[in-house]
Amino acid sequence: MARLGMFGPPSEWPAQDLIAFSREFDQELVLQAYRCGVFPMALHATDFGNMGWWSPLRRGILLPDGLRVTRSLRKSARHYTTTIDQDFEAVLAGCADPRRPFGWIDEDIRRVYLELHRSGYVHSVETWDSSGRLVGGLYGISLGGLFAGESMFHDPELGRDASKVALLRLVQLLTDGHAQERVIDTQWLTPHLASLGVIEIDRNDYLELIEEALEVPEPAWPSVPERRRA
Repeated sequence: MARLGMFGPPSEWPAQDLIAFSREFDQELVLQAYRCGVFPMALHATDFGNMGWWSPLRRGILLPDGLRVTRSLRKSARHYTTTIDQDFEAVLAGCADPRRPFGWIDEDIRRVYLELHRSGYVHSVETWDSSGRLVGGLYGISLGGLFAGESMFHDPELGRDASKVALLRLVQLLTDGHAQERVIDTQWLTPHLASLGVIEIDRNDYLELIEEALEVPEPAWPSVPERRRA
């Protein structure tokens, strides 16, 4: 079963997006949380714990065949090169840029997600300009047919549409023989994500959806260690 019960029955979760707190935070806890439909986001200046665990009442998701690719995005994509797992640490740093509003990627997040990347669970997509500069990207956790997107960024001066191009590359990788069973979790729905085809579903519908998605084979990540492919 996907939901391992570590947060208790979903029927008993509070009617809000934030469902739990913890001071403990490690790889295994993170992986089990995603299988339960829950994700971590650091809390600062609170008395409840270092980490908050979230399962939004209204969840943002993107189905691979639902990505909205405009003519201008296709044209813009020609000016970039994309790679997978070539510079995860730089993508993480770009997403954690303290100049970005509402930052939540702290040292604990950096440490654990770097460990998960080295273990083959966390993946990044990098977007490079014609001069070889990293100008955008995204990263997230891959579990079966679920890709849980964590964050994306672009350089506002050098990388117009760079994060969108990274998403386009991600969807291309996920568009395989199991594409109809795959789900990209975006956590919440924003106007920007809605313009790309992200939709919103109820928490319970999301939990049912990933119950099936977690049974789907992994996509062909080019850098996954052999121990992770098994």
